[in-house]
Amino acid sequence: MAPFQRPQVATLYRRLTEPPRQLIALFGPRQTGKTTIVRQALRQIDLESRYLAVDEPDSTEFRVPSAATEATFLAPQVRDAEWLVRHWEEARREAEQLGGFVLVFDEIQKVPQWSETIKGLWDADRARGCPLHVVILGSAPLLMQSGLSESLAGRFEPIRVTHWSFAEMAEAFGFDLLTYIYFGGYPGAASLVREPDRWHDYILGALVEPNIERDLLAMTRVDKPALLKRLFELGADCSGQILSYNKMLGQLQDAGNTTTLARYLDLLASAGLLAGLQQYRGGPASRRASSPKLNVLNTALMTAGSGYSFAEAQADRSFWGRIVESAVGAHLFNTANTAASDIRLHYWRDGAHEVDFVLQRGARIVAIEVKSGAIRMPLRGMDEFKRCFSPRHSLLVGEDGIPFNEFLSVPAHYWFEEV
Repeated sequence: MAPFQRPQVATLYRRLTEPPRQLIALFGPRQTGKTTIVRQALRQIDLESRYLAVDEPDSTEFRVPSAATEATFLAPQVRDAEWLVRHWEEARREAEQLGGFVLVFDEIQKVPQWSETIKGLWDADRARGCPLHVVILGSAPLLMQSGLSESLAGRFEPIRVTHWSFAEMAEAFGFDLLTYIYFGGYPGAASLVREPDRWHDYILGALVEPNIERDLLAMTRVDKPALLKRLFELGADCSGQILSYNKMLGQLQDAGNTTTLARYLDLLASAGLLAGLQQYRGGPASRRASSPKLNVLNTALMTAGSGYSFAEAQADRSFWGRIVESAVGAHLFNTANTAASDIRLHYWRDGAHEVDFVLQRGARIVAIEVKSGAIRMPLRGMDEFKRCFSPRHSLLVGEDGIPFNEFLSVPAHYWFEEV
């Protein structure tokens, strides 16, 4: 049986079979399979390649078979601009001798001045027509996007790698719907779901801690590290709830301010951990005008620290309802937040009326209500929203509506098409 491949493998393969016109940038959260995607694509192409793992401390070398020969994977000791130039020049010579070559930098953002250095090298290659493909990977999207949008504007083509969807976890690991909702979409943790203690330690120790410590705190200026960590913990505990910034500050017991919290929520979202959804207002509004609705971007981040076992979570109807709603919110956020997407995800509330999620694409909007229980409740919030804004579609997900397994199997942009 062939190993499972995410759609990004085919996308990367197509880019590598074309003449090198732009840098190729793969970025996304930790443990979503970026390295595997590159390895699978390299095995299929008729080009030699070199893979440089910037964040590996030791100097090692290993080979992966490709369609033509073998791809060399190196883990360097020195990771500065001089090191980057040296390996680029070596790959450039290989490309000119062989008529093509692929150079891959993993965790490129950890090289000082990486974007400025690559800009000069890439522009020189274009001037001389060098057939060198360059692929860069990173797991700190905010920093990656900063370097790409500044020094390398117009010189790169992004391939965004998001959390694994229900359909992918079902095909690759046999997850059913309930398993996916509780255990989330981390492929590295899939083999541990029958060992709850090991699964818990993996999520919190191998994913959450490195994400915050090595990506956000080490690579981004954060004046209040403890506040950022507590904000993530609060968001994981309160996922699916709307909290004002002042209420969050009160619970966090820190001398921060709303601007700091809003920035930290942006950082957590950039790392694929936690989003703060803004309220839909039907027109231009202040970015920080509303209380955010907190939503984890992978439900494993909510359940791992909850203290609930799989069975206990399902038995607590209130808690299970929040997990289900968070799974829907994470799916919408992740599939809407692609490199080329112009879709925004909001919620809506007006007094006692509320709609769980609102997708916005330009002037078109889609309203989504999530129902995880069997008790029929009137949808007064949806009715009021339709009266005020006339959405393109109004969707009920769950009981008496679109089954969860179907809804979680299509991307956000699907709902703007004729359904």
